[in-house]
Amino acid sequence: MLSITDLRFFQAVAAAPSLAAAARALNVTPPAVTQRLAQIEQKLQLKLAERGPAGLRLTAEGGLLAERGAVILTDLDGLADQLAERRGAIAGPLRVIAPFGYGRLKIAPFLAAFALEHPELAPSLTLTEDPRGAMRTDLWDVLIHVGRLPDLGLVQKKLASNRRFLCAAPRYASRHGLPETPDDLSAHRVGVVREDQADVTLWSLVSPKGDIKAVRIHPSFDSNDGEVIRSWALDGLGIIERSEWSICDDVREGRLLPVLPNWRLPDADVVALMNPRSVRAARIEAFVSHLAAKLHETACSSEQ
Repeated sequence: MLSITDLRFFQAVAAAPSLAAAARALNVTPPAVTQRLAQIEQKLQLKLAERGPAGLRLTAEGGLLAERGAVILTDLDGLADQLAERRGAIAGPLRVIAPFGYGRLKIAPFLAAFALEHPELAPSLTLTEDPRGAMRTDLWDVLIHVGRLPDLGLVQKKLASNRRFLCAAPRYASRHGLPETPDDLSAHRVGVVREDQADVTLWSLVSPKGDIKAVRIHPSFDSNDGEVIRSWALDGLGIIERSEWSICDDVREGRLLPVLPNWRLPDADVVALMNPRSVRAARIEAFVSHLAAKLHETACSSEQ
């Protein structure tokens, strides 16, 4: 007979494009996934999945198990949530996805504080710069993202405002000066964060009159980690674009100077998406409210 842990394991396998991907989602080794899958197939005397050039493919029996298993697990989780709510508890798993930098510096401490307030909670935080990829599995409850994610068909709840700025260190400004117009950026060293497969070399700036100026830049340095780019800017390497959550203290304390302060970049508000397949449990609603309140408390001043 299959156990609940067997069903949860197979859900992860069914949602993954390969056994290696399932192993990453489950935080185990690929051989462990292969062995566990073989044990379940032995229990049932059925072949559940096949590996081929195109990746992992479920058999008809595997598809049935994944479909019916998802219903059983949803009902079970819903029952556990209802019973926990009856006794006023915030309990159970809370699986959160967030970007690397923002997740590490902002979400992780707030999630830990929330878990300390609710000892029966089992928090899990996955950091990724590929939110769409992470959402392909059902192994998440809340996704936190900086900037809107278009065309997902999911409700996105705004948690906090987040402006973006161009900035550079005083060391860079003293050596090279600062641009006075967007067109001047072509004569400066500029760094970018490469993430989300976005075109990070096209900057759209809005003038005080509301005119939009699109500027194609030619990066002199780049990284896939925003905090690396920030640290390089602090060292005087060049001009960067960063969110206020990342650099507001640096600007306030003079470590970074605003560049083209009369021009605005599009905002990148912090939003939360809830998995529509997750039971809308009290722990999910409570965490999102907790996070919105904490982000409001720690928001940068509107004065730069």
